[in-house]
Amino acid sequence: MNRVRSVRHRLLLIAILPMVVILPMIVGVLIYKWDKRFDELLSSKVGSDLKIAGQYMNQLLINDRASLAAIADSESFHSAVGGDRDALSTLLASKARPGALDFIALLDRDGHLLASSEPSSEKAVLLKWPVIEKAVNGVSDVQVGVVQEDDLRALSPQLAARAEIVRLPEPGEQAPPSTYERRALMIQAATPVNLPGQQPGVLVAGTLLNHNAHFIDQITDLIYRGNGMRSGSTGIASLFLGDTRISTNAKLPGGRPASGTRASAEVAAAVLGQGRTWLAKAFVVNDWYVSGYMPIRDSEGVPVGMLFVGFSDEPFATARRNAIGMIVLGCLLVAAITVPLFLYIARGVFRPLEKMDAAIARVNAGDRNARAGARGSNDEIGRLASQLDQMLNQLQDNERQLVAWNEELNTRVEERTAGLLLANRQLEEATQHLIVKEKLATIGEIAAGVAHEINNPLAVMQGNLELLREAVLQDSGPGGKEEFDLIEDQIQRISTIVSKLLQFSKPSEHAAEYELLEPSSLLLETLPLVQHLTKRQPVMIEKEFHSTRLIKANRGEIQQILVNMMINALHAMPGGGVLGLATEDTDDIHGAPGVALRISDTGSGIPQDILERIFEPFFTTKHRQGTGLGLSISQMLASRHRGNLSVASTGPAGTVVELWMPEAAEDRPSALNSSNDKNEWRLE
Repeated sequence: MNRVRSVRHRLLLIAILPMVVILPMIVGVLIYKWDKRFDELLSSKVGSDLKIAGQYMNQLLINDRASLAAIADSESFHSAVGGDRDALSTLLASKARPGALDFIALLDRDGHLLASSEPSSEKAVLLKWPVIEKAVNGVSDVQVGVVQEDDLRALSPQLAARAEIVRLPEPGEQAPPSTYERRALMIQAATPVNLPGQQPGVLVAGTLLNHNAHFIDQITDLIYRGNGMRSGSTGIASLFLGDTRISTNAKLPGGRPASGTRASAEVAAAVLGQGRTWLAKAFVVNDWYVSGYMPIRDSEGVPVGMLFVGFSDEPFATARRNAIGMIVLGCLLVAAITVPLFLYIARGVFRPLEKMDAAIARVNAGDRNARAGARGSNDEIGRLASQLDQMLNQLQDNERQLVAWNEELNTRVEERTAGLLLANRQLEEATQHLIVKEKLATIGEIAAGVAHEINNPLAVMQGNLELLREAVLQDSGPGGKEEFDLIEDQIQRISTIVSKLLQFSKPSEHAAEYELLEPSSLLLETLPLVQHLTKRQPVMIEKEFHSTRLIKANRGEIQQILVNMMINALHAMPGGGVLGLATEDTDDIHGAPGVALRISDTGSGIPQDILERIFEPFFTTKHRQGTGLGLSISQMLASRHRGNLSVASTGPAGTVVELWMPEAAEDRPSALNSSNDKNEWRLE
């Protein structure tokens, strides 16, 4: 027996291979993907934290501008402007403290200091900040800017002393490029005011960000306190002027704040050089942190500093190592248990198989009396061994008959072969029909699934487009409005195509609850849904509501029909016109009571060849702007409500489309919106 190819050894190989080779490979791939996903989640977490910190900083700017505007509008400030300078300075000092502003100063139109909440130096102070220049031109503004040492010292020696940062050398560096950082990163706010004699002036205020522990503590509390971090990780935040850390709650080994330390060259090149956000693990001060750096830009959009948030990586790294260790240990434990157990169970399989193999080999050698002799086993292999012995017993009896049957069998084989060929052809034809049906069904399911999946990213695109529109148009003006409108139109078109395809392919899944509706009110409620079209062209709206009956229907589906009717009417009047809305109690051709909801336009009408096909699915005259499903879906919805959608009239003077709905069975009131007055207004 070739033991290398024996069943015993192959079964052993089958048992061991998954445990010692395949399972470790699968586990290794899963661990790799899980580890990568873990890093992505950490980066996503720090990215979210960084956005919160940026929003808090933007809120600080808004608060400073609001505080300064409140001071400029206060009665006490207007009363003190024309008085003594010392009294005005005292007033500004009292206003600065409640507003959390480090200084407030009054300047003339040339930027010369007239009064300040902080005692200034002896020499004249002249400030030429961009926010001051905007305020001189009558525009209030707030920004984060870099204040040079001379301006800061001239404005207030105390602020200059507070802003001074001792720059610390990096590991391996002999000495830093400069010993001190005496510039300041400051929130600057300015608003125009009137000086005595109606002379223009500027009220300017600032919040110093150097050594601003309150700002850092607020960010840390906002992000990492409470439920912000549950893993035992600690979070820190920092502000940078250039690559120098000017305010932070990170500590040096001695417990001293890490102000004066610098960001790595890689971070500085990405954030300050390229102006992009940087998210990754980084060595911060004395430990590894999952870090996020965001550029802080001045009034010209140039990165002048960085906002940093991060949390220590050690708890997550420890949890990751423990998880991987547990997985590996679990795999080893599974292998240690399952392999011996398999060998024990397989031993009962090997013996009957080996006996059957030996018996067959003896029979092949000419020993017709050879038997497997398996006993005591009632499983499939045991029964197979018993049946083998029975077959060997019958073999001797049947061997003589086989010769006689051979000729007869050949004849039958020829007859059956012809029949099988015919049956095979019939089977192939049936199989092909079945495959075609299954493919068509599968394509329908896939189309519905794809349509559903498109809706999710489409909603995200539409939401983020609104945010992007507000951000871009606020910064760049109305220059890009047409491009955003075009993008929004195309997204809306995709959404319309998807929803119509879903509703057309599976109308039963879109059924909803019915309710009593008043047709005239329903028309008025639907009108705002097409205001995005009526605002683009001068359209006159005329109402003629004469219906007193109620209908029972699904509000959303009837509104969908009415919106399609209104959109088609508005598209028929590209240069403007009259959009008519009317309701009337009327009976159908069988005498059933109901209500007719009519929508008319003053367009050019519908040609006869198009009129015959307008309710066909996918037929459209709008080419790239239409799907051809609107009216076909509307007709389907109307039929489901036992109603009817039809073109009442069309011609050079316009088109009237009518939706007839049966009256609700419930008792109706004596009159609902039964006024016959003709109301009209113009939408520009």
